Amino acid sequence: MNDPNGLIQWKNQFHLFYQYNPYGAFHGSIHWGHAVSTDLVHWRHLPVALAPTPDGPDKDGCWSGCAIDHNGVPTIFYTGVSPQVQCTATSSDDLLTWQKRLQPVIAAPPPDIREHAGGDLRDPFVWRQDGLWYMLLTSKIEGGGGLVLLYRSADTINWEYLHPLISGDVNQRDPFWTGTIWECPNLIDFGDKQVILVSLQGTPNTFLYVCYFTGEFRQESFTTHSRHILVPTNIFYAPQVMRLDDGRVILFSWILEDRTARSALQAGWSGMMSLPLECSLLEAGKLGLAPVRELQSLRKNHSRFVNLQPNGSFLLLQGQALEILARFEPAPGSAFGLKVRCSPDGQEQTLIICRENQVIIDSERSSLNTDVNRRITSLPVEIEGRINLHIFLDHSILEVFVNDQSYLVSRIYPSRPDSLGIGVFAEGSVNIPQLDVWVLDSIWE
Repeated sequence: MNDPNGLIQWKNQFHLFYQYNPYGAFHGSIHWGHAVSTDLVHWRHLPVALAPTPDGPDKDGCWSGCAIDHNGVPTIFYTGVSPQVQCTATSSDDLLTWQKRLQPVIAAPPPDIREHAGGDLRDPFVWRQDGLWYMLLTSKIEGGGGLVLLYRSADTINWEYLHPLISGDVNQRDPFWTGTIWECPNLIDFGDKQVILVSLQGTPNTFLYVCYFTGEFRQESFTTHSRHILVPTNIFYAPQVMRLDDGRVILFSWILEDRTARSALQAGWSGMMSLPLECSLLEAGKLGLAPVRELQSLRKNHSRFVNLQPNGSFLLLQGQALEILARFEPAPGSAFGLKVRCSPDGQEQTLIICRENQVIIDSERSSLNTDVNRRITSLPVEIEGRINLHIFLDHSILEVFVNDQSYLVSRIYPSRPDSLGIGVFAEGSVNIPQLDVWVLDSIWE
């Protein structure tokens, strides 16, 4: 599985579609998988929603897209290949079966970029505003950079191309490189400000990271105030957002494997979804990411530790599917944190390190398996006397929230069955007033 698609709340249920190859743990013959939940946490598999139609506009795959409520009719937009065209389908039976429109609604890149786009035009994101429908698509100018293109429609079938909404510059590296092609656009409306997310590729098929532009969408134009990297890693990619009926903005992202293709084939699966993340707009135009409150329903077997003052490191308990809440009060200059999936002799362990105003996930010793990537992922934060870490560990995925605003993720693959230890460590003076641990229950209904 890869990109989340078609996120929609429909009749008090949450539907998550996703890019899916039913024939193996590799990218090919892309369908739309389908899962449903009543609480964003406990999920049930449903039949495949979309499959390629032989000799149809999506004969080589049903790529990423979105879902909308069009006057009471659930409607999805997606990219069919090959070539890349924009397709649509509707449902009338609680989103279980879909009727495709025979012809694409957008069949080619717009004339002003057609010669320079290399055929890239994909990943529709559609929303309604001021009585009209708008669509974002991503593309590129070869040798120039990525593009977000804006379209509009009165009926969701006949689309008028307007102009590039945001353009990248392949030669610009400050404050960060925006790559050669953009994918999977999203727009989040926070009222006074809007945020546009895009996923960036460098050289073809090399993922960089997800970035976002904070600014104002007014009169069919976007004014950028600031731009940022959402999560500083290339294993968090192609997120999609939806606004719930209660007003919250929820995001799911594809979390890639961080092991060889051979290992994924041997395991029989590849790719996963992130936790459901709640988005908020912070100071300086930054996006905050926090775990949704519904995840508390997975908690069981609670353990609490108070007033820990580690000198060196020690283990507290064992587990491989845990939620951890830890509050640290460090003296200036201290280095401290937690370690997870530790073997008794320390040969395998993954560290979550706080030091010098950054939080780091260090997976250099996470596995003895040579087919596993090892990396150090860091996030700048302000550590001023106190920091809260909120951690979700689920076998091979480690998701870390810092002060319930910032987010890091890593994939880890311990090879030893006894790599289960969970502990704390410190260099310098650190107090841990409270540390809570819960075993996580299953999400599957």
